[in-house]
Amino acid sequence: MDGWPVSSGTGQQHRMKPQPRFALAATTLDAPDPHRLAQFYRDLLGWPVRKEEPDWVEIAAPDGSAGLSFQTEPLFTRPQWPSTRSGQQMMMHLDIEVSDLSAAVEQARALGATVADFQPQADVRVLCDPAGHPFCLFARTGPSA
Repeated sequence: MDGWPVSSGTGQQHRMKPQPRFALAATTLDAPDPHRLAQFYRDLLGWPVRKEEPDWVEIAAPDGSAGLSFQTEPLFTRPQWPSTRSGQQMMMHLDIEVSDLSAAVEQARALGATVADFQPQADVRVLCDPAGHPFCLFARTGPSA
């Protein structure tokens, strides 16, 4: 069966093509040195390298969900946090859940992250990875923790 029956406005039956499946495979971060950035996130998250090429590195989530990829961008400009009209704006960021926020911040700093000056929430820490991409660490609290 190559599709599902669909009625047209005239009452005639015809087959509609099945919709393709979509699954997020990875989030890709540009960097001047993708190997260095991949090493940072590999050490931070404890994920293994899945693929490594001269200008491309993939690290894999152990549960098989979407991983992270890193690619060389020779014209890379560090994003500014918080954003300003004149600087390179952050286009996206990673939210990373941790079990102990203070310990996770210290570990990330030991691996090369910097703590951002601007912290918009008391229970979240904004840091920047070695290439300057902002990311957030948070510990889940409350009844769903």
